[in-house]
Amino acid sequence: MPEPIPMLDLKAEYALFEPQLTQSVLSVLQAGQFVLGPQGLALEREVAHYCNVEHGIGVANGTDAIHLVLRALGIGAGDEVIVPAFTFIGTSEPVDYTGATPVFVDVDPHTFNIDPDAAERAITPRTKALIAVHLFGQCADLPRLQALCARKGIALVEDCAQSIGADIAGRRCASWGVAGCFSFYPSKNLGAYGDGGMVVTADARLAEEIRVLRNHGSRARYHHHVIGYNCRLDEMQAAILRVKLAHLDRLNALRREKALEYDRRLAGSSVVTPPEHGQGTHVYHQYTIRSARRDAIKAALEAARIGSMIYYPIPLHRQDVYAARGTPASLPHSERAAEEVLSLPMFPMLTEAQQARVCEVLLRAAEDY
Repeated sequence: MPEPIPMLDLKAEYALFEPQLTQSVLSVLQAGQFVLGPQGLALEREVAHYCNVEHGIGVANGTDAIHLVLRALGIGAGDEVIVPAFTFIGTSEPVDYTGATPVFVDVDPHTFNIDPDAAERAITPRTKALIAVHLFGQCADLPRLQALCARKGIALVEDCAQSIGADIAGRRCASWGVAGCFSFYPSKNLGAYGDGGMVVTADARLAEEIRVLRNHGSRARYHHHVIGYNCRLDEMQAAILRVKLAHLDRLNALRREKALEYDRRLAGSSVVTPPEHGQGTHVYHQYTIRSARRDAIKAALEAARIGSMIYYPIPLHRQDVYAARGTPASLPHSERAAEEVLSLPMFPMLTEAQQARVCEVLLRAAEDY
């Protein structure tokens, strides 16, 4: 029986960097400082530099990153924040944490990123921010969204959880809005071995406010100026992430190679492969196809011991927690995507033989053989 093919092989990634990772963890253990220490400070500088902005603030996870940005912007009860409906709930939850209302809008049917026209139609006098999610590793239309937000006087916040290293129009994601928010969940292109996140921004005032909020609202120990939170990035994760960050561009390039191989093998079939908008670099956090036979394909892959995932089977405006509020009756592109998308195995160490087997099973199930 063939070996199973996972969606993601973190063990293979660990084997690639094992000596460096082991040394990084030992260095933290030997130093004896585990929170808000030199590893975290160095990672903040390095990620900010990578994104070509001035400030980085390590936090506990990507959801906290968005929440702290919204809180630092003063967003709260009575305000509205525009959010794409086709994304993980970690994008919209922070809006609710502030007391504001997420306003869900539809996505571009090709890239799955927020539709700027739909976003503009949703702006009201209560709108204070727009969250652009760079889904699956490709930037949303940041030039248009930046111009829209500037024209309307609202904040552009980038959810870069799936897109570190992606760019558009010659600029990396996280450098277009008032802030970029990263998740370092283990499955991400830059993943920790636990939870982690970061905010990057060019705004020194915003950065300082987020630093205070992440650490119990404190600027000096035992002096608390506002009610804050306990959501700091620990030293162990920071040290691990620094090792991986040095190799990120190479690993993203390998992901692109795997995506091109999938494109080649699936060309001419009935499945829709991920289109690139051609304005920048897609870093393929996921390789996500579309098919009316999605469920049959997933079942066939599972029977062949091949991993696949549906991101996301229920758009946010259809989730129980939001549907009860009387959110939009229909956002057709988000709903159709939820019915048709399927993400295939994608990781830098994926082999050509593994991809060949994935595609063979997939194409049979799609009735292309």
